[in-house]
Amino acid sequence: MRAAAAAALLVVPLLLIPAPAQTPDAGKLAAIKPAMQRYVDSGDLAGAVTLVGRSSGVIHHEAVGFRDLAARDPIQADTPFRIASMTKPITAIAVMILADEGKLSPDDDLAKHLPEFADLTLAGGAKPKRAVKLRDLLTHTSGLGNYPPELGDVYGKRASTLAETSAAVAKQPLMFEPGTKWSYCNSGIDTLGRVVEVASGKTFEAFLQERVFAPLAMTDTRFYPTAADMKRVALTYGKKDGKLEAGAFGLVGLPANPKHPIPAGGLISTAADQAKLYRAMLQKGQLDGKRILSEKSVAEMTKTQTGDIKTGFVEGMSFGYGWAVVKEPKGVTAMLSPGSYGHGGAFGTQGWIDPRQDVFVVLMIQRTGLTNGDASDFRRTLQELAVAAVK
Repeated sequence: MRAAAAAALLVVPLLLIPAPAQTPDAGKLAAIKPAMQRYVDSGDLAGAVTLVGRSSGVIHHEAVGFRDLAARDPIQADTPFRIASMTKPITAIAVMILADEGKLSPDDDLAKHLPEFADLTLAGGAKPKRAVKLRDLLTHTSGLGNYPPELGDVYGKRASTLAETSAAVAKQPLMFEPGTKWSYCNSGIDTLGRVVEVASGKTFEAFLQERVFAPLAMTDTRFYPTAADMKRVALTYGKKDGKLEAGAFGLVGLPANPKHPIPAGGLISTAADQAKLYRAMLQKGQLDGKRILSEKSVAEMTKTQTGDIKTGFVEGMSFGYGWAVVKEPKGVTAMLSPGSYGHGGAFGTQGWIDPRQDVFVVLMIQRTGLTNGDASDFRRTLQELAVAAVK
């Protein structure tokens, strides 16, 4: 009897050992580079950096094409790109770090932190049925208006601080009752940047550097490109008469002397830096022993917070806090699982995380004039090969 019991004890621990993750299909991963090269050869892209990873690490990272077409300067795997609205989820992460510390809650009224928003009205002068809450800004359901003409532009020609920018936004009427519709809102995310400053007592850029970029060793991610960055960053291209031409956005689409960071879309970054952030999200808020978010906050950020409101730029989407969330996979998201989440940028960059399949993809390109970057063939191609490689 004792021998049988001992044998059973030996068997039980073996049954508890999780099955090892399936080895990625090297052939399908190897197909990514030539697939992207075809877009370069066809004149649709100047160049691209693609990256595929899992919670355990990066399994594909390659570059094709040129950083600067005229100079024939090849893109490198570590070439920085302007990630534009891929900045938005990082701003939301900053908000949720402060929520973890008890300094704010997504359910707070915006006016609790920024009193200038206390007297918001709808167009026509009526008071809204309820106050704008931080969760409304995080999900693009606040109804906040765009930047007023007197502000100059979103980069702050006349506003010297985020405080002045948010104060100008507060004077605009609401476009709709808070929480009732979805309207993609740069001014709302920039306002969250100001909330971070007020709640933390630090400048927005300093807070992100201290609480996100430094812990995750995201050494190539920042709002203000250095002189060295400007020599490495990918140029932005649009199409004119069927040919790629350096765009009006120049190198990174930022003004020469920005007055403040742009929480809604001002970062430059690399695929490798984004991979560190996405691995931390897959690992429920931590990477290499450095925790930036609680597991609870990661779960709240990455689940549907918008109910049945129609959201996003492709079908089947919803929104969490700062992240677009796949509610029903279809079209460009057909290969992803429900609950996958991510975000795109104005210049075609994309980053998407599928926790169920333990895979994420990062696409770095710099293209203006795309009809819909979230629905691009570039994104679809990368996702199809990446997901096929881990199935």
